[in-house]
Amino acid sequence: MSPYPFSVCSDEARMAIPKVMGIETEYGITVKNQPDFNPILSSLLLINSYETHISRIRWDYEAESPLRDARGFEYMEEKDVPSKEESRLINLILSNGARFYVDHAHPEYSSPECTNPRDLVIWDKAGERILNLSRSRAEAISPPEQRILIYKNNTDSKGNSYGTHENYLMDRRVPFARIVQHLMPFLVTRQIFTGSGKVGAENNTEPCEYQISQRADFLETEVGLETMHSRPIINTRDEPHADPEKYRRLHVIVGDANMSEVANFLKVGTMAIALSMIEDDFIDRDLSLESPVLAYRRVSRDLACREPIRLKDGRTLTAVDLQRQFLELAHRYYRDREAEAWVGEVLSRWGSVLDRLAADPMTLSRELDWVIKRELIENYIAKHGLGWTDSRVAMIDLQYHDIRPGKGLYGKLEETETVDRIATEDEISKAIYDPPKDTRAYFRGLCLQKYSQEIVSASWDSVIFDLKEGPLKKIFMLEPLRGTEAHVRQLLNESPTAADLLQNISRPNFGV
Repeated sequence: MSPYPFSVCSDEARMAIPKVMGIETEYGITVKNQPDFNPILSSLLLINSYETHISRIRWDYEAESPLRDARGFEYMEEKDVPSKEESRLINLILSNGARFYVDHAHPEYSSPECTNPRDLVIWDKAGERILNLSRSRAEAISPPEQRILIYKNNTDSKGNSYGTHENYLMDRRVPFARIVQHLMPFLVTRQIFTGSGKVGAENNTEPCEYQISQRADFLETEVGLETMHSRPIINTRDEPHADPEKYRRLHVIVGDANMSEVANFLKVGTMAIALSMIEDDFIDRDLSLESPVLAYRRVSRDLACREPIRLKDGRTLTAVDLQRQFLELAHRYYRDREAEAWVGEVLSRWGSVLDRLAADPMTLSRELDWVIKRELIENYIAKHGLGWTDSRVAMIDLQYHDIRPGKGLYGKLEETETVDRIATEDEISKAIYDPPKDTRAYFRGLCLQKYSQEIVSASWDSVIFDLKEGPLKKIFMLEPLRGTEAHVRQLLNESPTAADLLQNISRPNFGV
């Protein structure tokens, strides 16, 4: 069945909509030998150093609504929208369909929309390469002693946490209470394969030498709108970036930044499967936890993955066994449903990883970030006779996430082929410049490549043109699975200019 165009099915033939997905990563940044280091100015330098043939196009903030809550209300605060000049300084809209910008005190890369976890791994990895290209170009115009360091992690180990947010397209009609009920135990326990590992504890939480997740200590409530304080496990932001009558964008803020492609693949793949089951009201058991926030922290400190977690109904299950409940449901869910090829790979890897976590987590030292990093640190500690609180141990923790080739520890493991890969370097290199072909990111990216001089602003769901005569022309892209290569390739081929595009797009056979 063709994925474009599509509409939400009737209740009689209800079926989960395709889980269009993306990842937003806030990177850690610091500058060596710069006593007056300012993270905002350094992030600006980074963004503005990324050379692109695309002219500076401002981000269109008009449709953004970060204070709207999925529970049915909106906070009434002044909307802080940058001026046109500021928008151009802090935003790049890239030819691969992504957004590269300054978010508070961090450079952030938001991937283009993808339809499957493998593509998302590719375009997320492309983000690392884009950050490194920016770093190289920024250093070229900086004093030679000032080196810019960029980390794909979630904490500066000084009490500050920054996010790696996932986004998934969902049917608007699914009750949010159902999402919360079933997603809570899934998110609390999936960290056993998605965590990126962390030395020590923060945020006045229980001390430990090492833990699974970098975000666990910073999650303080079960459900809420905030992302920078009182962080919830389930975020309620209701900002669909699509047709608001049909769709919800589930904004997930609890995930760690993954260097491992396998961990990243499992993170978004299992999540897409779980959300499809929730959407179809397929989950026929209540796995609600007694205390999700405390459970999240306990799971993070359970390096053997064997500690029982108490459910609301009095039962206890380990994190592995709770994940196995979801895996068993997923196998049953797809028994009588057509599934994309990636589903089978996710289910297979999911089961294999859970089996090895139950037997001995350290057997996953090629696949899971927290295990890979733990083995590196334990070997270093044993070799040098150190304790976990030694500053050199903290440095290894940080260096694991350094994106510089030849400097970052994970990158060195990739070079020596001692970690498993999902994507090829050729795929990642192409994804730096070109968008996915099967979402609206294709139309956005190709418009930026072909008509950048006539585009004044853009966002996830629109592109605005200025033809220098008459009013501005806005093309809406409210359907994430329209604007694909199959859908608009002929339109773009027959439109050598932006004026041609705007004329042709109104023809019956076209239209985004």
